[in-house]
Parts: sequence; structure tokens; C-alpha cells
Amino acid sequence: MPSQYNVGVIGYGMSAKVFHLPLISVVPELKLYSIVQRSPKPGDDAEKDYPDVKIYRSGEEMIQDEVVDVVLVLTTPGTHYDLSKLALESGKHVVVEKPFTPTSKEAHELIAIAKKHQRLLTVYQNRRWDVDFLTLSEMIRNKTLGRIVEFETHFDRYRPEVGTGWKTKPSPGGGVVYDLGTHLMDQVVFTFGMPTKITGFIGSQREHNPDGFEDSCTVLLHYDGMLATVKASVISLETAQLRYWVRGQKGSYKKYFLDGQEDELKRGRKPGDPEFGVEPKERYGMLTTMEGEAPSTNAYATVKPLTYGAFYTQFTKALKGEGEVPVDPEVPAEVIRLVELARQSSREGKTLSV
Repeated sequence: MPSQYNVGVIGYGMSAKVFHLPLISVVPELKLYSIVQRSPKPGDDAEKDYPDVKIYRSGEEMIQDEVVDVVLVLTTPGTHYDLSKLALESGKHVVVEKPFTPTSKEAHELIAIAKKHQRLLTVYQNRRWDVDFLTLSEMIRNKTLGRIVEFETHFDRYRPEVGTGWKTKPSPGGGVVYDLGTHLMDQVVFTFGMPTKITGFIGSQREHNPDGFEDSCTVLLHYDGMLATVKASVISLETAQLRYWVRGQKGSYKKYFLDGQEDELKRGRKPGDPEFGVEPKERYGMLTTMEGEAPSTNAYATVKPLTYGAFYTQFTKALKGEGEVPVDPEVPAEVIRLVELARQSSREGKTLSV
């Protein structure tokens, strides 16, 4: 068993620069060996940023490098299946950026290929390590809220104008329900399992949207005795965006603001830096419970962060045979099935069985 695993990264966009390369750098057992960047530009050149790393211009070429142990597929969603399949069949372990694949059929095929070749396959669902989600998970385990009847999870923003880049154009695996909806639905399914029914409302909130890009979604996940609402909006003008609103028989929890780790990573901070991922007290969620005959609302302290670095720490243990991968790919595969059903529900204007 090697003391270090050589990591090859396919893609050199924000995903690589912000969410993966900084995390790999703090795990001693992982060595950044190679990066694929098809078209370097002035000020965006992996060869200059990482002069000691081998640079390739195609993922296919890098995958054939026998020295590579682990391949990170950080490209556009429409390429995830082909690159992951090639890497697995070439004997590499694979980490795929979310969304897993454009279709659930492709996702389950990759899982079968990984099992056939006895390679590890996992999906980067990093929002499982958001401190607010970890806090909420603790509350659910401790039954702080009692029997939960409604679970709302939001990723709302105010972006009335169409942006630039591939994420703003219709494409396989594109649109907000794939981009942000998979984060939110993964948290719900990871916590509660698969729903029995689904209702989707997917489209555009922008006044000017010539390409018909699906920029917003509301997805209702129906459970026995509970309704989960997944919502991502681009027309939400707020000083503080709602993140969670969870209502139970014993209490209600309302949380604003997104987890701060992404912003910290963008500023060059990493897991292990002092106070990385720690949420300031002014951003704590509010818990409302009954005190005597009247409801009382108080701040509920956010838990100590495990940080996104926990994903690669756990993945490294799995490489060494010391545990499971951080994200069982079966769950993201089922989330992609929910995306497909949500889009179908939206088109047909009806609730569907799962």
C-alpha cells in the first residue's frame, strides 16, 4: 500500500481551484501529480500556478498515465460519465464533482463499473459538511424538534441578470436543479431517505432569458407525515437569505446565511487554519420551543465544523481500506433520479410517484 496516492485532476475551473486543490494540499497521503487544463490563458495557467505538477491537455491522455492512482473529474456535467467510465476501466479510483451525471442510468452504470473493477467511486457532495447542516443533523438525532412535519432548505440569491459561463447556458446536466438542487436534495435524502412522491416547479424567474435556461426551482418531496421543500431562486432580494426552516412538534428552527467555508476558501484559507469554518455567533440559527404556556425563541449555537476537508480525509481512509468512501454514490444516483422526476413533474404539471 503506497504512503502517498498520486492524484490527477481533470479540469481547472473554480471547482478545482476553490473546492478541491486546497483540500488535497492538507491531506499528507494525497499528492497532486497532474492537472488537465485544455486551454490556459494569461492569468489562468495551471502550469504557472503549479510548476512542479505534470500538465496535460486532455483527460483521456492523463488517465492513461500509469502513475495516476486517483482521478478527480471536475469538468462540465455532460462529460462526467465518459471520463469517469474511462478512468474506472483504466484502474483508477474516481471522485466526481456534483451533479454526478446528467441521467440516473449513467450514474448507476458507473457504480456497476466501479464494482466490477474494484475501484472506489464517490461524489463530491460537500454540503453534507456545512456547519448549519451538521447542526441541524445533531438536532434531528437528539429529537430537539420532535416529530418533523416540514423541512425547508433554500439556496436563494438575487441575480436578476443572466451571467456568463457554461453554468448559465442550457446543457446536459445543467440548470439550477442540477447545480444547486442536487446539493439540497442530497441533504434531504441523506437525512430522511427517498420520498414517496415528488412535485416539481422548474423554470426561469428572470425577465430576460433568451436561452430558456432553468434558473430557479421549487421541488416538493412528499414523505409519510412530512413535506420537504427544496428551493433555489435567483429573484430573492433580502438582506439575509433564508437557509433552513424546519418545523417539528416540539420546536421550530430557522436559519439564515450560507455556510462560510466557500468564501474562506476563495480568500485562500484552508482547513487547519485558525477558526476555519467556525460560524460567528451573529449567524446562529434560532430555535423556538414552548416554555410553559408560551413559545420562546433563542439562538442555537452552531456545532464545531468538521470542514470540507473531512471529505478527503475519509476518502484517504477508504483508499487504505480503513472505511467507506465519504459519499456512497448510490445516494447521489438516486438524487439524479429525483431531478429527472422533478423536471418531468414540472413539464406535466402533476405530482409523480417515486
